[in-house]
Amino acid sequence: MSKVKTGIGRRSFIKSVSLAGGGLVIGFNWMACKRAAEAEAEGTAVLEMPDEWFELNGYLKVGDNGVVTIFSPNPEIGQNVKTSMPMIVAEELDVDWNNVVVEQAPLNTDVFTRQLAGGSQSIRQGWETLRMAGATARQMLVMAAANQMEVPAEELTVEDGVISHKNSDQSLGFGEVAGAASKLEVPTEVELKDNADFRIIGTSRKNVDAKKIVTGQPLYGLDTYKDGMLIAMIVQPPAFGMELKSMDADKVKEMPGIVDVFTIDTYPEDMEKEWSDVAAFSKLAVVVGKSTWQVLKAKKALNVEWDLNPELTKEIEILEKSAGMKDATGLENTDIHYSLMADVGSKKAEVVRKDGEPEKAFENAARVIERSYTCPFLAHNTMEPMNFFADVSGGKAELVGPIQTPEYAEKSIQKRLGMELEDIDVQMTRMGGGFGRRLYGHFLVEAAVISEKMGKPIKLVYTREDDMTNGVYRPAYHVTYRAALDGNNNLTAFHVNAGGIPESPLFANRFPAGALDNYLAESWTLDSNISVGAFRAPRSNFIAGAEQSFLDELAEEMGKDPIEFRLEMLDRAKNDPVGEENDYDPARYAGVLEMVRDKSGWISNSSTGARGVSAYYCHNSYVAQILDMSIENNEPVIDKVVCAVDCGIVVNPDAATNMVEGGTIDGIGHALYSEMSFKEGVPQMSNFDKYQLIRHKQAPKAIEVHFVENGIDPTGLGEPPFPPVQGALANALYKATGQRFYKQPFINQLKNTSSDLKT
Repeated sequence: MSKVKTGIGRRSFIKSVSLAGGGLVIGFNWMACKRAAEAEAEGTAVLEMPDEWFELNGYLKVGDNGVVTIFSPNPEIGQNVKTSMPMIVAEELDVDWNNVVVEQAPLNTDVFTRQLAGGSQSIRQGWETLRMAGATARQMLVMAAANQMEVPAEELTVEDGVISHKNSDQSLGFGEVAGAASKLEVPTEVELKDNADFRIIGTSRKNVDAKKIVTGQPLYGLDTYKDGMLIAMIVQPPAFGMELKSMDADKVKEMPGIVDVFTIDTYPEDMEKEWSDVAAFSKLAVVVGKSTWQVLKAKKALNVEWDLNPELTKEIEILEKSAGMKDATGLENTDIHYSLMADVGSKKAEVVRKDGEPEKAFENAARVIERSYTCPFLAHNTMEPMNFFADVSGGKAELVGPIQTPEYAEKSIQKRLGMELEDIDVQMTRMGGGFGRRLYGHFLVEAAVISEKMGKPIKLVYTREDDMTNGVYRPAYHVTYRAALDGNNNLTAFHVNAGGIPESPLFANRFPAGALDNYLAESWTLDSNISVGAFRAPRSNFIAGAEQSFLDELAEEMGKDPIEFRLEMLDRAKNDPVGEENDYDPARYAGVLEMVRDKSGWISNSSTGARGVSAYYCHNSYVAQILDMSIENNEPVIDKVVCAVDCGIVVNPDAATNMVEGGTIDGIGHALYSEMSFKEGVPQMSNFDKYQLIRHKQAPKAIEVHFVENGIDPTGLGEPPFPPVQGALANALYKATGQRFYKQPFINQLKNTSSDLKT
């Protein structure tokens, strides 16, 4: 066991009210937890709820009968932290998992440091503090039991919520000593378990919300209801670069169930925005009524006039004219996007990293391999469209709904409505998907502004069309790779030139940086009035697939096995690295490649079978994947994907496997099928009839997941499996069709060349 400082003083510990004498509650400046597994999952009985316990915000709470409650500050977005995080606390506490209760905590930035779902960081950043929470409570319970038994604390053992003294055959349950423990000083140092002693961490536990999900119990924002609540919907401009000019609402106001129709400005020009206040449109028309159906019909009937916004379109028009395009209006088109990225982007690139003398190496090269890769804008398309409940009245604001960034949303409400933070209550629900979309809380601010104007509780509901055409999108990207080869076919220089609209996907210090003497990384961006934001594994979600496709093609040009080629480069990065800012561990990177090679039965230089490999590092974790596919009736069929993952200690194996499977399917689907295009600023896809997500029948027939067991503290997992599989897919498509794939979605090229497909 290892001792760690708790950093918790008596003052911060007993900071709330004692409820009539019983129980122990420990408050920590940390993250999240969740409702315990159902009793039937383990075949044992769950204790009844206690009569008394001691309570405060952000805590681990022990009831007078031994029930333990852990409140979860972090939003649950489907990544299963509401099961995995309490497992960490329960491990160090040594409580029976069936007697753990988990509830969603309210937003409280005085207690919790990171109430945010994003960046695959919940388990990683909460790991030690969550363990400390359980260990501190355990030690205080043991100290109280030692006092009651009149034996030395070091002679006591704890298992499943029972404290035992072997020499005297005495034992006490947690509930029997919780009250006494609450009166003790909080220890300044506690011992954490050795990894080898884990009994809960590393075992699979069912999602604690599973029964509620499958039985339709209220969990999500759309489930929110309050007496007197009205339904609100917005009408947004039809094109990026346009704004609301006027509307005629008289007839709509007379429609059945309609209460009011008006306009709002979500973000006035003088409002200081939070980073999360990304919004496609600020000035909106709003329809409020008694039912969703009535409001939806009125929304469609509303006559609104839109106008070009010269401030939004000026820079785009200048950019297009400078590129020699006539009749530029600032209303963007997808074909122009691709043309600008290919022609203009490379001319305005800036050097981000340079090792050695890459220009000289290219000048002296016997051969130069150059390839370019492109991807479109993507919509997030969460299954639960944007929604939020707001009740703003009497100088207070109550808000309930699905948001990944509640702390920043609260600050936005404070600035927009001019309220004090203590008068704003943001409550988090479980989210029906996010993938980065719900990092941006403009829909929450819209709901609050509408409720304030109405003076009534409202639930703002987006239609699928509202959500898909309103942004916030994954940016469009373009990257060109060049490799210099000498007369002996050795790689002498590597050049990456990457950019996008309106951000660059470049990670200049990632592999293969550090593995070559001569390396050049350049970055550029192009202006746009299309709103963009984080999309699952931001930037990596494109650059990984492009990089891994190029490395495969380069290996083929050099006559090398693609896995061995990567391992050679990683060996150089490990034993003789170039530069000091490389942000990956080459040994861990090589480890997942070796594991996936062995687990998949990869045969070096095999010419049979359509199989592709990829590996990538992001969000502190490493993933390698080998994808097997075939072509049947001119359609791609993904037969199997083998995944090797190094994310450190795996808290809940089944849940971790589910995340890898989901990320793998998601990555394949977006690379193969999905795109958002624009014509004169108008999104061309508004629902799933045109915007294609992967279907069940198109998903891999099998996904095999293997985790590296290295005892390293946990790292990210929600995002790392998503980016590399796109490279494995492209490389397998090449084996299946004989053609390289450079532009997503790949299905377009596949359809155009179907007559040449190998069957």
